[in-house]
Amino acid sequence: MIDKLGYLVAVARERNFRRAAEACGVAQPTLSAGIKQLETELGVLLVHRSSRFQGLTPEGEKVVEWGKRLLGDVRTMRQELRVARGGLAGHLRLAVIPTALAMVPALTLACRRRHPGIRFTILSSTSVAVTEMLGNFEADAGITYIGNEPIGRVRSVPLYTERYRLVVPAGSAWSNRGSVAWAELAGQPLCLLTPDMQNRRIMDQLMQQAGVTVEATVESNSIVTLIAHVRTGAWMTVLPESVASTLGAAGGLQAIPLVSPEAQYRIGLVVPQHDPMPPLTAALLAEARRISEERGEA
Repeated sequence: MIDKLGYLVAVARERNFRRAAEACGVAQPTLSAGIKQLETELGVLLVHRSSRFQGLTPEGEKVVEWGKRLLGDVRTMRQELRVARGGLAGHLRLAVIPTALAMVPALTLACRRRHPGIRFTILSSTSVAVTEMLGNFEADAGITYIGNEPIGRVRSVPLYTERYRLVVPAGSAWSNRGSVAWAELAGQPLCLLTPDMQNRRIMDQLMQQAGVTVEATVESNSIVTLIAHVRTGAWMTVLPESVASTLGAAGGLQAIPLVSPEAQYRIGLVVPQHDPMPPLTAALLAEARRISEERGEA
């Protein structure tokens, strides 16, 4: 039944039979037959279907929620059995907001030093996507804003505090400034993250507090793209301090503190509320707590 529940959860996530089959690594007829067998075993219709997926029935929605829990339990059981056989080893999937990617090596390096058998896949995601991926068991943990927008039922550990910098080409008219007020960004050639990013929503709120409306002439969901535009000398951007110091200093750029208002937001590791917690996730959470204590964020 576990495989069939996996098929149903994949269909609910992908909203498409073909993509769900690809995600499960099976042929589409195998997936469809598995879901039909599950319906027979449970005695209820789970999926509205014709030649295409047309949604889940109310019973199907309930089974998907139970399926997620059961699949999570099975994943935890398998991890515990692997640990019992050969120590802590396996694969962890992290969904990370783009502005926090520069911080990830501190966490993965600490975890690998203590547990060399752990491998990581790191996915750049919006804050909304991080929450969804945790809920759908597509990610084992996430790094995102905590305490700013709803993040669901998770355990969280603060990792660092995000502060903002105006990033400009070195040698520009702004280079000798000790700080820049948010209101001064009005009318400036800005390239910013896209509005689906929580970082951009925060910036828009701060600019509104400063009494200005700023229109970006370039938007991208890629920080590398923003940096590349600033390096042309024709744009400036706003980035978190950690990103600005990592990417800006190496490319002839300068990062200037933004003030009035001075804002800071906490970024942290989030993991699903799951008991028992998978051993790999627990190991990652322990390293996050050590980092948090060392940085005075706990």
